[in-house]
Amino acid sequence: MTKKETNNQVVLKIKDITKGIYNTILLQKQPQMEMPIRSLNNVTYSDKEGYFELLDKTKTRTLTASTIKTFAQTLRMMGLSKDLVETNDMATKREAYYVSKNWGEARFKEQPESDSVMDDIEAMMGVNREQIGFIPEEKGGAVAGELIVIDKDQETGKDLEIDCTRFGSGAYSVPSSVEHLSFKTKAKFVLAIETSGMFERLNKHGYWKKASCILVSMGGVPTRACRRFIRKLADEHKLPVYVFTDGDPYGYFNIYRTLKVGSGNAAHINEFFCVPSAKFIGVTPQDIIDYDLPTHPLKEVDYKKMKDVIKNDPFCQHYKEWQKALEQMAKMKVRVEQQAFSAKSLNYVLETYLPEKLSNPKKWLP
Repeated sequence: MTKKETNNQVVLKIKDITKGIYNTILLQKQPQMEMPIRSLNNVTYSDKEGYFELLDKTKTRTLTASTIKTFAQTLRMMGLSKDLVETNDMATKREAYYVSKNWGEARFKEQPESDSVMDDIEAMMGVNREQIGFIPEEKGGAVAGELIVIDKDQETGKDLEIDCTRFGSGAYSVPSSVEHLSFKTKAKFVLAIETSGMFERLNKHGYWKKASCILVSMGGVPTRACRRFIRKLADEHKLPVYVFTDGDPYGYFNIYRTLKVGSGNAAHINEFFCVPSAKFIGVTPQDIIDYDLPTHPLKEVDYKKMKDVIKNDPFCQHYKEWQKALEQMAKMKVRVEQQAFSAKSLNYVLETYLPEKLSNPKKWLP
C-alpha cells in the first residue's frame, strides 16, 4: 500500500469515528469512544505468533461532565492528526503538546497527558503513531557495519545509498520513520547492543568487520523506529538477530523482551514492531560465575521487577529458562553490566566473550 493510500485510509477512519460521535449527539445521546486496554493484563503470547497479541478487553470513554475535557482533547488530537496527514506533514510528540496550548480549556497541562491520548487514538484506530502524523523526539539508534541503507533523496526522490562502513568514528543514525528504507548486505547477523558505550567499543575496533555483522546501538529500551529497522533488516535478508544487554531485570524484560515480542502498551502494533526471531546472548547470571565478573548488589527496584515479571509477564511465564535465570539472579543477589568484562581487559568482550557466546547456542536464552 502506498503512503497516499495509507493516508487516505487514516483520514477516512478519523471521519468515520467523528461522524458517529456527531450523529449520536444529534440523537441527544451520550457519545462514546471504545479503545483496547493497553497493558500486560490484556495480551497473550505464543511461540507460533512470536509477539504479544491483544486480547479483547476494552475501555469506553463516554462523554460526561467528568470526562468532557479528555473527550475534547481526544477529538482535538484527532483533528490535528487529520490536518497533518492531509498536508503530508508531521509533528513530534513535543510539538503536538505545544499545539494544544491553543485549545483553550482542552489544552494539556503536561506532555504525558498528550502522549497518553495520542496512544489511545493510535490503538483505537489500529494504526501506528507515524501513520497518524506523529513522531517521537528520540532517534532510532545507531548503526555500523556491513550494510548499505537505501533511502530516498528528499529533493529528487531518487535512491540514495548510505554505506554504514564509511562513517569513520561515527555511525549511521536510524531515522524516525523507516518504512521507505531498503538494504544491501552480506552480513551474517545483526548484533543489537544495549549501551552506546559498548557499541562504540565494538565499532572502534572493527568488530563488525571481524565477525561480518551489523552493529545496532539501542541506547536503552529500543525506540519503535529501531525495532522496526531491525525487523525489516532481519526479514528482508533472513538475518539472525542477537541481543547483548546488561545482566539485570531491566535489560532482560524492558530492553530485550520489548525488542523480541513487544510491549503491552503497544500491543496493537507489536506484530510489526518486534523481532520474534531474536535470541539473547547478553550477560546471564551463569556468566557471572563462568567469567568471574565483578557485580553490583540488586536494588529493591530489581527485586520488585523480577517478582512482577514472574507473576504477570506472559513471555516470562512461557519460558522456564527465563524463570530459572531470574530465580538464579535473586539467589545470587547481584546484577552485572556489559562493561564488567573490562576487569579482565578492555577488549575481552570482543576478543573472547562474544566469540565464545556466539559459538555456543546452548548458553543463549530464548
